Order: sequence, then C-alpha cells, then structure tokens
Amino acid sequence: MTTEGLEVKSAALRPAVLRAAVGAMFFMAGLCFASWASRIATIQQKLSLSDAALGGVLFALPVGLMLSLPFSGWAVNKIGSRLLLTIAIVAYSILLISLGSVNHVYQLVICLVGFGFASNATNIAVNTQAVATEKMYTKPIMASFHGLWSLAGFTGAGIGTLMIGKNILPMYHFMLICGMTVIVVLFCWQYLHNDRDAHTNSGPAFVLPDKSLIKLGLIAFCSMICEGAMFDWSVIYFKKIVLAEKAWIAAGYTAFMCTMATGRFIADWFAARFGLKRTLQISGTLTAIGLMIAVIFPTLYTAIGGFLLVGFGVSSVVPMVYSAAGRSKTMSPGAAIAAVSTISFVGFLVGPPVIGFLAGAFTLRVSFTFIALMGTCVVILATKAKVE
Repeated sequence: MTTEGLEVKSAALRPAVLRAAVGAMFFMAGLCFASWASRIATIQQKLSLSDAALGGVLFALPVGLMLSLPFSGWAVNKIGSRLLLTIAIVAYSILLISLGSVNHVYQLVICLVGFGFASNATNIAVNTQAVATEKMYTKPIMASFHGLWSLAGFTGAGIGTLMIGKNILPMYHFMLICGMTVIVVLFCWQYLHNDRDAHTNSGPAFVLPDKSLIKLGLIAFCSMICEGAMFDWSVIYFKKIVLAEKAWIAAGYTAFMCTMATGRFIADWFAARFGLKRTLQISGTLTAIGLMIAVIFPTLYTAIGGFLLVGFGVSSVVPMVYSAAGRSKTMSPGAAIAAVSTISFVGFLVGPPVIGFLAGAFTLRVSFTFIALMGTCVVILATKAKVE
C-alpha cells in the first residue's frame, strides 16, 4: 500500500479512534462516581453517621460541583478540554482514594467538596470533547457517550457489591479504580482532540449566555428535576405509596436506570431520524406520562411500567441539550456547556428538596404530579425553542 493510501486510511480511522478515546473517558468518569456511590453505606457505618447526618455531609458534593462551574468554564476555554480532562479525571480518581481513607467527618466533607469540584471539571471537559467528536460525524453521537457513563454505573455497582462481599476496605477498592483510571488516561490522552491552540486566542473566557442557551438550560433544568427526584425518591415512593414488599422496593429505581441507559444508546439514531425538537418533545411526553401512570395507578406493575417510561424520557434530554449548546455561535463549546450545565444542575439540586417539601405539605403522590409537570414543561420549552 502506498504512503498516500496509508494517509487516507489513517484519516478515515481518526474519528473512530477519537470516539473510542472519548468514550473510554466517559466510562471511567462514570466508574469513579459509581464506585463512590456503591460504598456510601460502608463509609457511613465507619464514621457512625445517622441518616440525617449523612444527608448533611453529602451536600458537600454539590457544593464542590457548584464551586467548579465558573472555574471549569474558564479553564476549558483557556487551556483546552484535553488538558483539563486529563488533569481533572486523574484528580477525580485520586480524590476517590481520599474518600475511602477518611477517619473523621470533617475530612469526608473536605474530600467531598474536592470530589465534586473534580467531577464537574471532568464533566464539562469530557462533554466538550464529545461535541468536538460529534462534529466529525454526519449524525448525532452525543447520547451514546452518556450511555457509556450509565453503563459504567452498572459496572461500578457490580464491582462495589463484589468488594463488599469480600470485605475489602473502600480505600483498597478505590485504589484499584484509581489505578484503572490512570492506565486508561495514559493510553487515551494522546488520541483525544487537542483543542488547546484553538482556545488560546478565542476571545473572552466568559460571556453571558444568549436566549437560545438559556432556553436549552431551562429544558435541561426541568429534566434534571425529574432525574434528581427519581434518584432520591423512587425507592421511597415504592415503599410508602406502592407498598411494595422489601424485595421489590428498588424495582422502580432499577427499571428507571435500565431504560435510561438503554435510551441513551438509541437516542442518537432517533434524533438523526426525527430531529432534536421532536426528540425533546417525545422525551418530555414520556416523562410526564410515565409519572402520571405511577401516580394514578400506584400498584407494583403499573408503577414499574411508569418508571420504565420515565427512564426513556429523561435519557436523551441532557446529552441532546449539551450537543446543541456545543454548537453555539456566541460562545465556545466549553463555555456554552458550562453555562447550560450551571442552569440544569440547579434543577438537580432543588428537585429532591422541593419533592420533600411538597410531600410534607401534601402527599408524595402530589409531589410526583409536580415532577410530571416538569416533563410537560420540557415539551413546551422544546416547542418554543429554536432547536434543530
């Protein structure tokens, strides 16, 4: 084969190699978070924390995430997403070890703030890489990256279950995950999109988002309220409203997670065929219908069916919104994603407390009706927003 032929072959393989490298980083980011989540109960027991105390301590994680938002938007614009991702994900895995080695509550709080900070820096950088990769394809691929993150969640939960069964301390468990992460980063970083030079002279590191980005952020905000509520309240709903037996109280959460992961692997195909606006409209509709089924018919099988629809509904919204934000004409991809992420993450934070307030003032079924309303808002906002 001629040298010219080799160059053509290399150019043809480049998008696939870049996609694989970015996908691997998504997977490792998901694995780090899932590994922490799988050992929360172990660390709670080690530090003798009550459920209420643990809830207060865990608030340090979103504090770190929020602190990271302005920094990450600035950093990805100044040093490029490849360098930021490399630094952030290694720090993410190292901080994971620190979480497993804490002996006092104040240490856990400090480490969680750092863990949240690194988590969001990783999130913004890896999504900026995903946007750059998607531009090399003629069809959407963003949701498949988020599908790998969800798949890593199942993998991390499985590894965590194994480690707990073998009575392996969280520190040693997390050292294994850190080692795996560093190996993957060392292998993949050279294949990531090198955008450092592109951002060096790209203008201001931050500008106010325009109306189109604000609308995208609000769409993600409403969906993230639904997603956050499902993470925090689905088991409680099955226990108190569905009155499921002990073995089935996590069935709704499991159903939701399964369809959310599955939906992310088919969302790209669906968006390419029917368009972004129609995808967001159907996503919001599925979320609203699924929740109303669970509210109106709170029996085991109907509630599981409803939660399955909710998983499909929320699966594509955030990756589709990030993809659209990355194509902004007024901000760099990293800064646009950071702006949209800021708006949407507020929904993830305020959703669960609002559900708790409504459940206390009225009933849990009323609060889940409110979540269904947020799904309807996704439909309305997507209809009014200029998204293609």
